[in-house]
Amino acid sequence: MRVRGVWWSVVGVVAAVTPAVHAEELPAAPKLKETEHFTVDPVVDGVLIIGGAGFAGMLDLVLSTGEIRPLPPGSPDNLLSIDRVAVTQTIDPHAGTYSDVGLGIAYGYAALDTILSGVRDGPRAALVDGVMYAESISLTLALTGITKIAVRRPRPIDYANCGGVSTDVPGCQSTDLQLSFFSGHASSMGAITATASYLAFVRSGWRRPRPWLTLGIGTALTAFVATERVRSGEHFPTDVIMGSLAGACIGVLVPHFHHRPHFHEKEYEGPPIWIGFAPRPEGGGALTVDARF
Repeated sequence: MRVRGVWWSVVGVVAAVTPAVHAEELPAAPKLKETEHFTVDPVVDGVLIIGGAGFAGMLDLVLSTGEIRPLPPGSPDNLLSIDRVAVTQTIDPHAGTYSDVGLGIAYGYAALDTILSGVRDGPRAALVDGVMYAESISLTLALTGITKIAVRRPRPIDYANCGGVSTDVPGCQSTDLQLSFFSGHASSMGAITATASYLAFVRSGWRRPRPWLTLGIGTALTAFVATERVRSGEHFPTDVIMGSLAGACIGVLVPHFHHRPHFHEKEYEGPPIWIGFAPRPEGGGALTVDARF
């Protein structure tokens, strides 16, 4: 697009088009202690945490008003074969409580892991871990809320109690009955497990048992919570599968973009995402977006 005689080009995730930068022109490499592997930006991370948590909280308030009326669910025959078991099963009235306890354990671990990091490596490590956990959770909650209100999938219990009837029937008027996809419990579990595992692997190395125990126990607890959400009639199997995957993706990406490898001699790898502007001889310039994974 030509704007006032100046050409702009946006290049995404391609290092090849980024102008070569000499080592002497690069900023001085950050000096990290051997125990420091992650850094945070108070502005960027603060905005992401407050924005994600604020959006999720405000959406919950809007949904709690009941202004969005649910529609009667369709025929169970339209469901995927993997999801039909959630409608035909006998709902366990205690499964919801079990899933809440499992999620509470995960939140407790995130808080404990943050405290232990501070004990081992100092207050800065605790602050960095706390920011990363908070960012993973808040972004996951925001994405979960957006998806729920966009899809508005009936819950399995809605099929059992309100299938083929008017929403004027008592108990069939709650907006929550159409917020099945995807599971917030499963997505939060996936995010916490992934972040905890990433931190453990970076700090302990893959040869030690700690990261493998973190990954194994976290995955098992996530599977338990996901199963209980299905047994409670709150979610379909695809809801918890997708929720776990979505949360895990965010839980890996957040610490990955905060990871700063230790630098040796004059090596400088640059930040994970770098945005630059290069002028062109004929006028104008090129805006480049470069990412390192």
